Parts: sequence; C-alpha cells; structure tokens
Amino acid sequence: MRTLLEFEKPIAELEAKLEDMKKLANDNNVDVSDAVRNLNAAIETLRTETFQNLTRWQRVQLSRHPDRPYTLDYIERICEEFHELHGDRTVRDDPAIVGGMAKINGKSVMIIGQQKGRKTKERQHRNFGMANPEGYRKALRLMKMAEKFNMPIVTLIDTPGAFPGLEAEERGQGEAIARNLKEMMTLKVPVICIVIGEGASGGALGIGIGDRVLMLENSWYSVISPENCSTILWRTWEFKEQAAEALKLTATDMKANGLVDGIIPEPLGGAHLKWDEMATILKNTILKEIKDLEKKSPAKRISERIDKFCAMGVVIE
Repeated sequence: MRTLLEFEKPIAELEAKLEDMKKLANDNNVDVSDAVRNLNAAIETLRTETFQNLTRWQRVQLSRHPDRPYTLDYIERICEEFHELHGDRTVRDDPAIVGGMAKINGKSVMIIGQQKGRKTKERQHRNFGMANPEGYRKALRLMKMAEKFNMPIVTLIDTPGAFPGLEAEERGQGEAIARNLKEMMTLKVPVICIVIGEGASGGALGIGIGDRVLMLENSWYSVISPENCSTILWRTWEFKEQAAEALKLTATDMKANGLVDGIIPEPLGGAHLKWDEMATILKNTILKEIKDLEKKSPAKRISERIDKFCAMGVVIE
C-alpha cells in the first residue's frame, strides 16, 4: 500500500475519485471520457502546483519517503552487472555501506553508496544507513581499487549521519572520515558523488568529495538534520520546520551557495512514484558526467577538485 505524506493526500483523493469514476462507468457502460479528461487535468495541475511550491521541510520529508528508491534499487536498475565487495580488511564488513564493481552501458565503474533498510530487520541489519568506521574504510579500499584499475567512481549518498555510538568512536570514526576526505581529494580517476536522499553531516561527506557533486531534486544536504538543529536551539523537535528553513538545505539552496555542482530532476511527484524513470535519469546523468570528466587529465581533475572545495566558505571583505 502506498504511503502518503500529508501534502500528497489531496492529490491521492482526486486519484481515488478518478478510479471510482472509471469503475462506475465500466460497470454501467456509460461514456464519461470528458469527465475523466477534466479530472486528469485537475490532478496534473494540482500535482504541479503542489510540487513546485514545497517548503524545505516537505523536501526533507520526501527525501525520507519510505517508498523512495535506495542505493541497491538504483544499482539493480542502472547496472547490467554488479559484483558486491565486502569488508575493510581490518574489522568487519559494514552493511550500511555497499559497493562493488559494476557495468553501466558497458562502462566499468566502481559504485559505492549508503543503504537503508525497508523492513524492521533489514533496517537493524543496515543500521538505518548509518555507517561505522569500517564502512568508510571499506569505501576507501574500493576507491583505491578503482584507481588501480582506472575505473570511474560513483557514490550514492543517503544517510542520516555516521553512526554516533561509543564503539564507533573507539574504532576511530572521526579518523576514518577524515582520511576519506584527504584521499578522495587526490584520486586520479573521475569521482561523481550524488545525494539521492538524506545527506547529513560527516556521514555524507565521508563519501562526498568528487569532481562532480550532484543532488536529486528532493534530497537535502547539511551539517545537521532539522530535528537535531531544533533540539539544540529550542530544546525540542517542535521547531524542525523553522530549522529546515534556516538551514537552507535543499538542492536549490546548495546549488545557489556553490556547494554542489548540479541538480538532477525527479519525475513529477518524486522519485518514489517512478523508480524506473528516476533510474534512467540517474543513469544518463552518470554516463554524461563520466564522458565529460574523462576528457580531462588526472592532474587537471585533481587540481580543479581541490580548488573547488578549498573555495567553499571563503569570504572576501
């Protein structure tokens, strides 16, 4: 059964009326084509108006939609082959981050991403997409392997943050993320990072340094979630909507501030409604970016990558 967010309900009510009208017409052999056409037009108009005027908090809600495709859903749809690789060769395999060698339209790539779970047991197994240090070390191991075999790297970011547990800190969570930031800056192969859902804090940044950093239209990217920001400032989650507005965390905000390179459009209504269409858009974007980046020398890509990130946050008075 489809999960509906509050602002999606008026659209769903019209869609239900449309289905009832079609069923009634079919049962009674009545021609209601004009009424169906008019109602279809009304539904499309309402959907367009709704999704063109979403608040920042509503974008956050869409990024977390339980029906939204996750990393493995995209891999299944855009890759002809995918061979998952496991383990950081130090502690264990972290299922919150998945990665492996893949082929997209015959092009060999290394694809890495955070993976949330859909059902309770899978969510626990994947730790809700919150990686431990070994997850980031596994990601770096795969990136170094991609560099060795001259394979472009694609990362799919979707996490509420790195796991903040005591055991993660004991095993060097901060060091693992910091090392990834340093190493990703100088990778000799093209690196494309795409925020497909939630992009929270260092958990997202740990696989987010690339030649191209892109965001899906209904994703968010910020140092902190609206709820946690509200908790710090107001000692309650009740002001999460105000916090989302203040954080300016949507794809449009990030692009305007020069923190990401582009926005990938989603099907009208959100990626959760049309997985295959969204996967096709994502696939075409990845292939285009790889083609463009491979025209440059490794030295030029590295230089531009470093310059881009060093320029962030710089203020000249």
